[in-house]
Amino acid sequence: MTAARMHEFELRHRRFKPAMLTLTYREVGAWNKRHISDLLQRIRQWLKRRGHTLRYVWVAELQQRGALHYHVVLWLPRGLTLPKPDKQGWWTHGSTRIEWARKPAGYLAKYATKLDSKVGIGFPPGARLHGKGGLEDFGRSVAQWFSLPQWAREICDLAGRAVRAKGIGLVDRESGVCLPSPWRVSCGPAGTFFAQRTFSYLDSVRGVAGPFSWIPAQ
Repeated sequence: MTAARMHEFELRHRRFKPAMLTLTYREVGAWNKRHISDLLQRIRQWLKRRGHTLRYVWVAELQQRGALHYHVVLWLPRGLTLPKPDKQGWWTHGSTRIEWARKPAGYLAKYATKLDSKVGIGFPPGARLHGKGGLEDFGRSVAQWFSLPQWAREICDLAGRAVRAKGIGLVDRESGVCLPSPWRVSCGPAGTFFAQRTFSYLDSVRGVAGPFSWIPAQ
């Protein structure tokens, strides 16, 4: 949601139009983790040949029949229409549909909110639930900041935000210091989980400016 809003913010004075692309599988069990990235790479190359950069946000959804499908928002220069990926041979796994989006953030919200009740139920192992790309430095910083846990947002602003390091966790980008989570999760009887905050970062909120403080007034 934040990434979609930041695309809109960065393009507010430019002639771009959001398009909604739906990717559907023909067969229920045909999903592969490379399918969405391979398609986006083909669209990226198609745009690059025309002198443009790919901007996108996508959300995965689980259909009633058990098949995964994708809802993608692409920001295209006005006057440029994306060809249907299935007709181009870019998406050979089923059908595609393209429509122009009037409110891309609202379009994504409709499907993103469904994930809360479906995560872990029927999604293929290893499937990502959402993705984004093409943001500029400022927009990327804001989107990454909002993806942090609440406790990390309390101690990191955009200049010194935490980044995720594989096998380590959150690390302060400027100092390289590891930022342990103040929360500890334990498993109780009958498989219930309990979360307890074991410590607080002193003065964590003092002097930390959120991303909106970086946005110009005009």
